[in-house]
Amino acid sequence: MSDTQIPAVTIVEHADDAAIARWFADRLKHALAATDGPIAVTVPGGSTPFPIFDILAHEDLDWSRIAVWPGDDRIVEESHPASNVGKIRARLEPVGAVIVPLTEEAVPPHFTIAWLGMGADGHIASLFPNTDPQVDDPQAVRRLTPDPLPPEAPFDRVSLTIPSLIDSDEMMFVIRGDEKRALFDAAVQGEHDLPVSRLLKAATGRITCFC
Repeated sequence: MSDTQIPAVTIVEHADDAAIARWFADRLKHALAATDGPIAVTVPGGSTPFPIFDILAHEDLDWSRIAVWPGDDRIVEESHPASNVGKIRARLEPVGAVIVPLTEEAVPPHFTIAWLGMGADGHIASLFPNTDPQVDDPQAVRRLTPDPLPPEAPFDRVSLTIPSLIDSDEMMFVIRGDEKRALFDAAVQGEHDLPVSRLLKAATGRITCFC
């Protein structure tokens, strides 16, 4: 294992969707107050974040100054049920957020917050173990094929790479379930070399995990 020091991770136990939404909104308010310009965040797909987005949509934020990027997406039309950007757009575009589809040609900005989930195999965004993600990847975005393909979403993916994800003021995770929590804790301790561990070792900013 690498001796690279992982930044301190703040663990918030038993956080419900409303508490996570309030925390995220407060961080955005602070970021907006610190600049006159726009800010950008990247957010995950999957089932966990969308109820939180529904709550966030009611927060009093200047959404017109917030660009929302999916951290990864399935290569399908936005109207497809598996599209992350389509579901993000449906929830946050009506309140004024700027939704940015993720493409292979995209040039990601510096993110105020990189919000991530984690799979049971330790993948983050669509950086699955079989893709061997590197902390010094020269590409900001990659097209990838998970192996095995998840049966609920058997599609090629496009994903931000580790350098793009850590180009952020801070990172946050929302982890559900004891098995995932144990895997995340092991990553924090440097006990494996799965994608989440590589990301954490490369991170330089504040990290918060809601469990």
